[in-house]
Formats: sequence, C-alpha cells, structure tokens
Amino acid sequence: MSLLRRKFLNLAASATALSLTSRFARAQSYPTRPVRLIVGAVPGSAPDVIARLIAQSLAERLGQSFVVENRSGASGNLATEAVARASPDGYTLLLISAGNAINTSLYENLNFDLIRDIAPVAGIVSFPMVITVRAPFPTNTLAELIAYANAKPGKINIGTPPIGSPQHVAGELFKMLTGTNVVLVAYRGGPPAIADALGGQIDGVIGTVLLLIDFIRSGKLRALAVTGAVRSELLPNVPTVSTIVPDFEASQWIGIGAPANTSAEIIERLNGAANASLVDAKMKARLIDLGGTAFPGAPSEFGAFVAAETAKWGKVVKFANLKPE
Repeated sequence: MSLLRRKFLNLAASATALSLTSRFARAQSYPTRPVRLIVGAVPGSAPDVIARLIAQSLAERLGQSFVVENRSGASGNLATEAVARASPDGYTLLLISAGNAINTSLYENLNFDLIRDIAPVAGIVSFPMVITVRAPFPTNTLAELIAYANAKPGKINIGTPPIGSPQHVAGELFKMLTGTNVVLVAYRGGPPAIADALGGQIDGVIGTVLLLIDFIRSGKLRALAVTGAVRSELLPNVPTVSTIVPDFEASQWIGIGAPANTSAEIIERLNGAANASLVDAKMKARLIDLGGTAFPGAPSEFGAFVAAETAKWGKVVKFANLKPE
C-alpha cells in the first residue's frame, strides 16, 4: 500500500470517528432548548391530555421544556405534515396515533407519507374501546349480538364518532370479520351518540372505555366486549372481542414520532426517557385511570407496529369503501 493511500485511509478513519464522536456528544447533550410536541387535536381531548402528561415527564427526565402545540384540523393531517416538513433535529416531535395509520388510506393525495416521513420514537399508551348496547336491547353477550344481527340484517344501529375514527373503523372491522350487516351511525363525537343510545334512537355505541364506563356502571349501557388484545383493568369482567371473533383487535393507541432522518442517537435518548416514564408507578396509575395501558418498547418495535396498523386499517377502509366526511 502506498504511503499516500495509507495517509488517506487514516484521515478518512479519523474523520469518521470524529463524526461519530461529535454525533454522540450532541445526542448526550440533547435537548439544549425547548422541544415542541405537535398534537393534531384540540386542547382537552384524549391525545392532548396524554401529550401533556408525557411532555411533563420528558421535561423532568431530560431537563428541558417540552411544549405541547395543538394543530387540529383535517383529522390530524395538518399536524403530521408540519412535522414531516420540520428539521430533523429532535426539536419538533409528533404525537402519533391510530388515526394517523387510518388516514394513510382514508385520505387521497396527502402531502406526506406516514411511514416514509415520520420516524418512530416511542409508544406511549393503548386505549381499548368497548362495544355496548342500551339496557333494554335484547342481547347480553357479543355472541347474542352477532346472532341477532344475522337474524335481522340491517336492523341494528350502533353509534360511533366520525367516519374514519378508530371507533368507527373498529366497527367496520367487526362487520368485515363477522359478516354481519350492522348499521354504523357516525356522529360528530361520542357524547351525541351516547345521548341517542340512551334515548332509544340507536341500539348501542362503540367508544373508549373511559367515555362509556360511567354509563356501564350505572346500568344504562351494557358492555358486551372490549376491543383490545386483553381485558380492560376498568372492566375486568368484560371479555375481549377476540374470544368470539378470532384475530380481532382494535385500540386507540398513542405514541411519539419525529421527522425522518432524525439521528438514531436522539431517537434513542427520547425513547429511553419515554420508556422510563412508562414504568413509573404514578404514570402507570394515571394511564389506568384514563382507561389505558402503558405501551413501551424500542423505536423499531413501535415502527413495526405502526406499519402493521397502517396495513390493517388500509384493508378495512378498502373493504368498507370509506371516504372522509
């Protein structure tokens, strides 16, 4: 090997080592200024509440402010696009949810690609939903509801939040896997659907456990099954849908994403802080109070989960021929 070539290789190796050392040092000192956490929902909503909980915890662990910024509109697409176009320096993050995975196939001509443009950072929480019927309705179990729907196709009306919401597509997944003809009535939100169920205008509601639990406990609504992979700690006696409908699972999950090309070191630092937050007893108890379950894991695990959810809901959107309102 010539002397000139040896010198070149030594310089290249030194430059690479210096670059890696510099990147590691920057990641170790991150963050040095406030971090924005963009939320595609209004203040006071479930995503906003979770954002503020995790932002406070991250701030305490990383020694810098994490500022929640609400950018509602277009079902969260405005927030996602803003983060997709942001500098990949770790100072602009996205509160990512099941709605983002659904939007990928629900909306045409988006100005971003969720999988390509948003790097997975950490899962935070998973919220199961619950299928309910009003108290006078003549079914006590999910199996009875399916039998009733098969005997009287098109006669059962179940309320959900808007078309494309996690609750609505969970209903469509239920129809797809059971072959039942249940009419899903999409409302602007959960409360008006509950009001109509209590008033007898519709037969039941699919909603989050937290939203429906008081009506279930009072006996005004009857819980038939929860939609998550495991039973809800708030409704321990209510079975999962999967006990009757194999392969069914649907949750409103929430995590954190960052612009693509954010350094792996910064993502790992954020992920470590988020996971540490989720094993904290106070945080776990708070999430349970909200009807959720902590959802920790590595960035790669969260990324694989988001990709799987995107593919799953894409099949449901196509099956139901859903279009955004």
